[in-house]
Amino acid sequence: MGERIGYGRVSTQDQNPDSQHDALTEAGCDKIFIDTASGKLDRRPALDKALEYARAGDTLVITRLSRAARSLRNLLELAEVLRQRGIELEVLKQGIDTTSPTGRLTFHVLAAIDEFQRELIVEGTHEGLTAARARGRVGGRPAAMTELQVRQARQMYDERGADGKRAYTVQQIAETFGVARATVYRHLDPGTPTTTTTAAQPKETER
Repeated sequence: MGERIGYGRVSTQDQNPDSQHDALTEAGCDKIFIDTASGKLDRRPALDKALEYARAGDTLVITRLSRAARSLRNLLELAEVLRQRGIELEVLKQGIDTTSPTGRLTFHVLAAIDEFQRELIVEGTHEGLTAARARGRVGGRPAAMTELQVRQARQMYDERGADGKRAYTVQQIAETFGVARATVYRHLDPGTPTTTTTAAQPKETER
């Protein structure tokens, strides 16, 4: 039987890890890793150490889904890493356990919802562009992006594939919304210079 490895995270609003530590200990975890950084940070050294420590047949135990992931996509990426390495996942407060058929089904449903959300974003974007063209907004200087388009562009820019790389380049995002790359950069990072010369543009390798 594999080892049960506990992982917890405390945010800036809750700096005391005792409750999570106690719950993980009660759940039979032999080794426990706790991150103390804010949930807004990408780096989670304790989670990295927990994954390095875990072996096939082990179970990663967390108290809530939000302790291990900042978003649904983040959670699914973690679940895929665990699946590939033969490590199970158990979420105490939400009754998810991938050692059971029901637990595995839950993650399949989450993955389907995530894919559905991405399709809605792309579909809505294309419908908006078609409507704009029907009104004669074709060619000439690209119109400024709406707030909705900026949010959609941000989601596309933040999306990452299973390999950890960005799913879309800035060029692809620009083509999706019918704007220049400089426009996309300006909305994603308001501090980026708006000069349209090639030398002032970030390299395309920055995905």
